[in-house]
Amino acid sequence: MADAQGSVAGVAPVGAVIPPTHDAAPPQGAERAPAPPRDDVQPVENETRDRIITGTVTVVPFLALGIAVWQTWNGLLQPRDVVIFAVLYLLTGFGVTVGLHRLFTHRSFKAKPPVRATLGVLGSMAIEGPIISWVADHRKHHAFSDQQGDPHSPHVDHGVGWKGALRGLLHAHVGWLFIHTQRGLKTRYAPDLIADPIVKRINDSFVLWVTLGLLTPFVIGWIWGGTLTAGLTALLWGGLVRVLLLHHVTYSINSLCHFFGRQRFTTGDESRNLRWLSIPTLGEAWHNNHHAFPTSARHGLNHWDDPSMWVIWTLEKLGLIYDVQRVTESRMAKKAI
Repeated sequence: MADAQGSVAGVAPVGAVIPPTHDAAPPQGAERAPAPPRDDVQPVENETRDRIITGTVTVVPFLALGIAVWQTWNGLLQPRDVVIFAVLYLLTGFGVTVGLHRLFTHRSFKAKPPVRATLGVLGSMAIEGPIISWVADHRKHHAFSDQQGDPHSPHVDHGVGWKGALRGLLHAHVGWLFIHTQRGLKTRYAPDLIADPIVKRINDSFVLWVTLGLLTPFVIGWIWGGTLTAGLTALLWGGLVRVLLLHHVTYSINSLCHFFGRQRFTTGDESRNLRWLSIPTLGEAWHNNHHAFPTSARHGLNHWDDPSMWVIWTLEKLGLIYDVQRVTESRMAKKAI
């Protein structure tokens, strides 16, 4: 199989492809990439509207959690709600980790069109934003990790001491979603996806996939339970609570995994591995491993600690994906701390 190769991404001219297959930044003390130019940021047409939408998507699931706690306390939670929640969490979670992240952002493997479309739709149903925006922001994060230009670093321009640390963690977790000062310019960081007809179609239909992601648990619950109440309860757990948990698990990669945990490899940034978070993040919390070898399809470098790699391995064995990028032991040894 192919080895995960790449080089450090610099600042390319506007409109050029920023390779998503770069390795991590230089070691500490080495020359870092220059700060991004002012035209590196994606323009926003209506920031107030976007903030209202982001606030709604952030707050409503929290309100739903209160209802879910009340329901559980009063013994109204049904086993079918747990099943619907778990299945949709895994499907949309793998849509983010295997699809948006490892396939579309870093091109860790190649997939046949039906698989690309399915992963794109499932990732969109997670309601973390359209594919192209998601990818552009994440590629820019890697290009300027924990330095000026990173859309969500907890370490840049947040002050010092514990107050600065808390401000940085809050910014990296959710605060950056409400501002647009460092968002990745789509034509610069994701021109390959803009030119991809499958991705472009899914990206432009984002509202449809959001609706489907909420309608699906409602319909399943209604059919399974036979009542409207069963449908609404399934929507609560398989829709809103699922979105809440998946969002904040994903956001924790930006915040917690750049602040706490172990650094196994030299990366030149503050990316860290956080073992206890690896299962709920479906393998994404091996973040220092990922920053050391961004194109590697496997983030957890053991066989048991990366659920997303289980999916990739299965798809590969079925012949649905190919050219899976793997890291050799010799390359890991060269970057090991």
